[in-house]
Amino acid sequence: MNRLKLEIEKAWNNKNGEWATDKHIKNVIFQVIEHLETGSIRVSNYLNGKWIVNEWIKKAIIMYFSIQKMNTIKLGPLEFYDKIPIKNKFKEKGVRVVPHAITRYGSYISPGVILMPSYVNIGAYIGRNTMIDTWATVGSCAQIGERVHVSGGVGIGGVLEPLQSHPVIIEDNVFIGSRCILVEGVLIKEGAVLGANVVLTASTKIFDVTNETPIEIKGIVPKYSVVIPGTYPKEYPSGRYHVPCAMIIGKRKESTDKKISLNDALRTHNLSI
Repeated sequence: MNRLKLEIEKAWNNKNGEWATDKHIKNVIFQVIEHLETGSIRVSNYLNGKWIVNEWIKKAIIMYFSIQKMNTIKLGPLEFYDKIPIKNKFKEKGVRVVPHAITRYGSYISPGVILMPSYVNIGAYIGRNTMIDTWATVGSCAQIGERVHVSGGVGIGGVLEPLQSHPVIIEDNVFIGSRCILVEGVLIKEGAVLGANVVLTASTKIFDVTNETPIEIKGIVPKYSVVIPGTYPKEYPSGRYHVPCAMIIGKRKESTDKKISLNDALRTHNLSI
């Protein structure tokens, strides 16, 4: 991997773009995308207590777009015209795919995953036994853990540039309610539950209202938090208006069975999913 990284970095820094016609560099790019396809590398890894972005892999994906040519892709009566092939051989991969789920080559889907009619983009990583429900979208380079439920209509944003930007990361055992929107590299920590219609960006205020004094955070939903959409008042020249936010209203119990604790969390907080 170090060799691939060095070659990608060297080609990326070659501003005259000669790498685009260099057969060796093109082969290196193809190798990187194949490693993404098989899950042997990831755009982001958890190391020493924090998520690290592998910028060189994002560079390789951008370079891959540059060297790929538009091509007609036929699937039975369906026809597509694109640069990136569609992932296949799901039976061998142990992945259940319901028509019309579409997954681009260069994404990794772990065994035990269920894809309802949905879309997964290149560079994304989906962990074991995760459910991607109907009409959910998983953007480029998004990282989703094991035993996650991404409900219907959820939009998980993608990111390639800026290169240093974190992708959206959802850790293990998370529940994402219907029509949630998660973008701009937000991090959903292990075991969290997001109710329907929660919208989180890097600048969205998240208020923990479980104590007498609210605590404001941004960009991260802490472990086992139960989150719902809310609003807070903000003054503008024309008056006071209510701006969207998210509110942490409780916690799942880390010690109990994941399914039982999820059901309890939903019932206790009367949470829409």
